[in-house]
Amino acid sequence: MTNAVVEVEPLEVGLDPTRLARIDRHFARYVDDGRLPGWSVLVSRHGRVAHTGTYGLRDVEAGRPVTDDTLFRIYSMTKPITSVAALMLYEEGAFELTDPVSRYLPAFAEQRVLVGGTAAKPVTVPAIEPVRIWHLLTHTAGLTYGFHHVDVLDEIYRANGFEWGTPRGLDLGTCVDAWAGLPLAFQPGSEWNYSVATDVVGRLVEVVSGQSLDTFFAERILGPLGMTDTAFSVPEPEADRLAALYTPSPEAGLVRSDVMGRAALHPPRFLSGGGGLVSTRHDYHRFAQMLLRRGELDGVRLLGDRTVRFLSANHLPGGADLERFGRPLFAETPFRGVGFGLGVSVLLDPVASGTLGSAGEFGWGGAASTAFWVDPAEDLVVVFLTQLLPSSTYPIRSQLRQLVYSALVDR
Repeated sequence: MTNAVVEVEPLEVGLDPTRLARIDRHFARYVDDGRLPGWSVLVSRHGRVAHTGTYGLRDVEAGRPVTDDTLFRIYSMTKPITSVAALMLYEEGAFELTDPVSRYLPAFAEQRVLVGGTAAKPVTVPAIEPVRIWHLLTHTAGLTYGFHHVDVLDEIYRANGFEWGTPRGLDLGTCVDAWAGLPLAFQPGSEWNYSVATDVVGRLVEVVSGQSLDTFFAERILGPLGMTDTAFSVPEPEADRLAALYTPSPEAGLVRSDVMGRAALHPPRFLSGGGGLVSTRHDYHRFAQMLLRRGELDGVRLLGDRTVRFLSANHLPGGADLERFGRPLFAETPFRGVGFGLGVSVLLDPVASGTLGSAGEFGWGGAASTAFWVDPAEDLVVVFLTQLLPSSTYPIRSQLRQLVYSALVDR
């Protein structure tokens, strides 16, 4: 187990170092008994890093350890970055959140909604209202993911080549056009369903800005924040820093997944704003700190204070939580007492959710069991990175919350 240099003694920011050490011991057992290959964690409070830890191997077969600069696929932790990109353009007056998406992406002009039938013979009706930008940012557009394996629309996505990846040769624009040609799961704005919506937001950023998504990220977000290790692929000289990707097997333990894992070693044709970035613990912490500081970090302001407040507010109609308004998908994701903002989950009621935390806390996780959250009430940021797919395999995120919040000892 190794630790990077922290910026403050934990007790100075109200964290008990003995209790923080429980985080490392607890997740070390995950590695020692073969549940995880390795992991990296960071806890900061009042803008200063109070605890970091790494343990295990980033590449089990090669025997390479997780280090402070290990690169991880953050998958859906890309989504908040894409949401910030869109809101930066929104602040410039480029569009309104109530605008129909078809104004910028014409393929969405005539949407139909699935109401029955089979994947081979779906029964659809016209959408009552257009898909709007706000629907995309809140996952209420009626889009889906093929990997859900829940209903007929998921099967339709898979039949068209969209499950964990995209059909060979398609770029972001052609994928978005393909999704627009498929039916919606429900009338826009009537339910919440985790989906490719943020990838569509990424395409919106491209069309409105006139830049490719990777260029916009690099010039407007990653570069200004000093996130030098975050990108859609890993350059060849840094390939050894990339953590290998694993899936669990009852018979074989951790099984290496090179098909998906090694994809990050090559610049992708499909720039996924919903899940395409690779990053480090340090880099993502800088992004999260920017959100905690309401859009500004080290003199660089990406968003206005009120915009970040708007992003991190619950946007589900009537103040509903995901249990009432959403379609539960992941065993590890609490839906009761949790709302959704513009690309992030929002904790509404810790008691209802059955987890320690603060009302108003927001964050998200990635498919390979990564997680982050920002807690404005406690002035707290937590980042946890690992590489186990899928994220619902173990209750890593809920256990991490228990360990972090039980280490807070000030009043």
